[in-house]
Amino acid sequence: MRSHVTEPMQHGRVFLAGDAAHIVPPTGAKGMNLALADVYVLAEAFSAFYKRNTSTQLDQYSAICLRRVWKAQRFSWWMTSLLHPSDDATAFDQRRQLAELDYITSSRTAAASLAENYVGLPMELH
Repeated sequence: MRSHVTEPMQHGRVFLAGDAAHIVPPTGAKGMNLALADVYVLAEAFSAFYKRNTSTQLDQYSAICLRRVWKAQRFSWWMTSLLHPSDDATAFDQRRQLAELDYITSSRTAAASLAENYVGLPMELH
């Protein structure tokens, strides 16, 4: 499964969003959500630029989006390693994977963390 992040996600007034800026494995179901979040941040930044003549949010677009992108990358990597056995996994690796699944299903805190990351982290515009 392939992952990629382009940093920065902008060059001057050229802005990348969605798959042009980042690719995540489908395990965490984050691709479309990240793309929509990018466009939302960009739309808010354009709105501020044209309504209030401020480019602060446009200038910070990449930094704002990359915080969310890297969290989604981490979550997708974690979900992939949790749910898919590796071809070169040792018996130790398999037991660790099962222990992680057991932890998630037996801990409210672990389950809440999975839910928060899966449903989506809060939108940040600054």
